Amino acid sequence: MDQDIDILISEVGPRDGLQNTKQFMTTEYKKKWISAAAAAGLREIEVCSFVPPKLIPQMADAAEVVAHSLSIPGLNVAALAPNFRGAQSAMEAGVHKLTLTISVSKAHSLANVRMTPDEAIASAKKICAFRDSLPKDQRPIIESGLSTVFGCTLEGAVSEDEVVRMAVASVEAGCDEVGLADTTGYANPEQIRRVFKKVRAAIGDKLSGAHLHNTRGLGLANVVAALDVGVTTFDSSLGGLGGCPFAPGASGNIVTEDLVFMLEAMGLRTGIDLEKLLALRKILEEGIPDEPLYGYVPLAGITKGFVPATRH
Repeated sequence: MDQDIDILISEVGPRDGLQNTKQFMTTEYKKKWISAAAAAGLREIEVCSFVPPKLIPQMADAAEVVAHSLSIPGLNVAALAPNFRGAQSAMEAGVHKLTLTISVSKAHSLANVRMTPDEAIASAKKICAFRDSLPKDQRPIIESGLSTVFGCTLEGAVSEDEVVRMAVASVEAGCDEVGLADTTGYANPEQIRRVFKKVRAAIGDKLSGAHLHNTRGLGLANVVAALDVGVTTFDSSLGGLGGCPFAPGASGNIVTEDLVFMLEAMGLRTGIDLEKLLALRKILEEGIPDEPLYGYVPLAGITKGFVPATRH
């Protein structure tokens, strides 16, 4: 964590947001979005996923988007990969951070990556071994992004003991970090506190951050609950774009604009210029004009007399 910020916000819109949009955003608009987001103070952006274009055509330009992102000084360039082949391509492209999708729910795992959870762990072990074979300056941080941690639209309740087991298995496979995702928007604040405590007790500081959805209106409440138990990294998406294609009804990432406003109002420094962030929506409005955008702060405006914790 940088010393001049308290909370790291990882913008996932160019990946998680665009994988679900009906409209295509051109490569040039993606580059414009990522550049403007970095200029607004976002320090980590998940810019794409390395998946077969026939499955998610919107990600066909992944390598080109990564190449552009790597040219932006100070930006931590992140990507997602569902399997070994995708991870290999991401590493060849030069990403700084690679998130592996590992679902705790068996049904979701089979639908999403065509592997059981334990097969996904075995794949992660193979990916980490490949990473470790590369020259040191070419080795990305690898995060196990545990999904459906708080419930699954296909299976219902998910065992918290199984979440802990998968987190421990991820670390044993060689992952540097483990993030917990409310893929389906099922989580509530008390559950957030309880599960994060359990996982931290098992893997310590390998527990990285939270990827939360606002599907049932609890996204920001869940952020506050995660703050209560020491979480300092959060994923969010500009305009609230995104959701998992294999989790029916689970649209709605946390809106980056609302998240930044809340944290800054609470006195927590994000390093992000809120006015520049709000201006970013114009790029989405132009690049994917028919897609609905969400967020309360963009509609209502910044409160009168607002003093952000981040001073620019």
